[in-house]
Amino acid sequence: MIDWDKEEHRRCVAASLVNSTYVMEKDRGRWSRAQLAPAWWTSFHFHLERTRLLEDERSIFGAIYRHVPPPGQHHPSAPHYIVAFRGTMTVDDMQLNAHIVTNTVHDSNRSQLAHQAVRNLLATVHSRCIVWLTGHSQGASLALEVGRHLMLDHRRNLPTFLFNPPQVSLAPVINLTHSPDDKTDLYTLSKLVKAGLGKVLRPHRKRMEKLFEQLSSWAPNLYVHEKDFLCQGFIDYFEQREKLERRFRGAARSATALSYRDMLFYLLGKDKEPRPHLLPSATVWKNSTHVCRLRSHGLKQWWKPDGELILTPRRYTY
Repeated sequence: MIDWDKEEHRRCVAASLVNSTYVMEKDRGRWSRAQLAPAWWTSFHFHLERTRLLEDERSIFGAIYRHVPPPGQHHPSAPHYIVAFRGTMTVDDMQLNAHIVTNTVHDSNRSQLAHQAVRNLLATVHSRCIVWLTGHSQGASLALEVGRHLMLDHRRNLPTFLFNPPQVSLAPVINLTHSPDDKTDLYTLSKLVKAGLGKVLRPHRKRMEKLFEQLSSWAPNLYVHEKDFLCQGFIDYFEQREKLERRFRGAARSATALSYRDMLFYLLGKDKEPRPHLLPSATVWKNSTHVCRLRSHGLKQWWKPDGELILTPRRYTY
């Protein structure tokens, strides 16, 4: 029995359905034509909506699953639908990775397909239906983009589960080259500089603060491993933000919504539709379990029970 009010169960189910999208893509290329993916969703009483597969001309990158519990076993907290996105598997997936690096995921073809699929789903179900978004790595970036868009433009707050979401930053370099105290001083200086630049670029700061206010009630779950280079940007962003708020509350809030990248685009006149790549609110689940660095980015860790993980949850609000 799944306890949908228990975080451990919710995490394991979400991770398993993301894995099913990986296996589904692998099934397409198996010479034996064996279908291994269905076990990953039928085990939790989900049904694959085959007419709503998320695929481009080359591969399946996501899927929509409908929860069909046994008679009399529907839980009020259970999702009615889960939209899951896989991460990088093939060379063709590298195009979306390039969009992640340049913070232009919303311009990608897969993002447009994902947006359309979720909009179509929400248009055909009852407003009380619970719809989850989830993804791993590259797929987490897609789920993040879709969830953020729905919150900003449609005021739809969907529960979101992001496994190893990549965040492009200098955090891995800073963590390798600086002591914890030096790192805090460096981030503090950077935030104070941003706060100062925000006073100069006042229209941009006001616009970004307004976007953060609109997003603030949406708090996706971020599942990250402390050794994962690709996720360390999110860990440091929230942890250092909290430290700065304790020391310089006004400056911290002013700098939270700003990034050097967005400010540069503003100066270049390229932010006609600004979308902050940072998050105002989130629940960060940091895994400190000992693994080699390569495995720290793997999805497998997230369907393990709590007893096999060292998880530290932290809720951050704007």
